Parts: sequence; structure tokens; C-alpha cells
Amino acid sequence: MVGKVDGPLIPFGDEPGRYPTFSTAAHALHGADVNPLLSRIDPAHGPRLAALPCDVVWATTWMDDANEVIAPLLGLPPLAVVAWPEPTDADARDDARHGLHWKTRPLVARAAGRAFVWIDDELTDRDRAWVAAHHPGRALLLRVDARVGLTDADYAVCEAWLRRERDRKPG
Repeated sequence: MVGKVDGPLIPFGDEPGRYPTFSTAAHALHGADVNPLLSRIDPAHGPRLAALPCDVVWATTWMDDANEVIAPLLGLPPLAVVAWPEPTDADARDDARHGLHWKTRPLVARAAGRAFVWIDDELTDRDRAWVAAHHPGRALLLRVDARVGLTDADYAVCEAWLRRERDRKPG
């Protein structure tokens, strides 16, 4: 499973008081200069992500900073990080023409035919169609509402999909 930080784990809603400050752990771990949005990270996501029957991978522009800044707030060990390749000019033009998210091609390449879950707040039906046409394995592309982040319902969808995948595997 690959996941994004901004939106799914750090909700972006702008209503005052909508998001509780879950923890002052960000300040304790990273000092006064910490990004104030980190206080929106619910530490309960850590055990829920760790309990999913899959390998969790950071697929974020936070890159290695996700392990240094986000993982400790969630109580997670360091996770694998997707290294974003520079797109070719042809891929960039093709992606723009087809309305693809810039992560779509690299994540399909990383999955290398294996089943995967991609959680993001910017996914569209165009990404789903492209993955269905270009990825031989099964994939769940789950769009999360960036105003609220990952919800119980999102976890239920992921858990059910991952259980079905596990049950499909022989042996």
C-alpha cells in the first residue's frame, strides 16, 4: 500500500476549530520551528496503518522527511519511500493530455504487476482508468477527502480489499 501525507494524514479543512490538536508531540520531537499543520496528525493512524495486512510505503513529496518527521508522530518505524523519477518530456505531455496525476506512472512502475492500494486526495477516474489499462495486477485507488483525512470508512474499504487480495493468493 502506498500513501500520501498531505490530505490523508494532515487534513486541510479551513474551518476554525474543525481539527483538534491531537498532540504536542510534534513540538516535543521537532522543536518550535515545526510545521503547525503537524498537530493535525492523529496518532491513532499509526497503529491502524501498521495493522493493515500489507507493506505500507510513503508515496509523498515529503520523501525521507516522512520517516524523520511523520513516522515518529504515528509511532511507525521507518517505511520505504517512493523515489520520484524525473518524468520524460513525452510522459509529462501524455499525462497532461490525459489528465493523469503525476504519481500514477511511477506508482504503477513500482507495483511491477503486484496488487497495490494507493491512497491520495487527488486521484481521479482518469488515474483509475489508466491504471486499469496499464497495470496487470489489481489495484485500489482510494480518494480521501483532504478536508477530513483518512476516516474509519476509508480504513474499512482498504481492510476489506486487502482481505480479498490475501484470500485470492494461493497457499
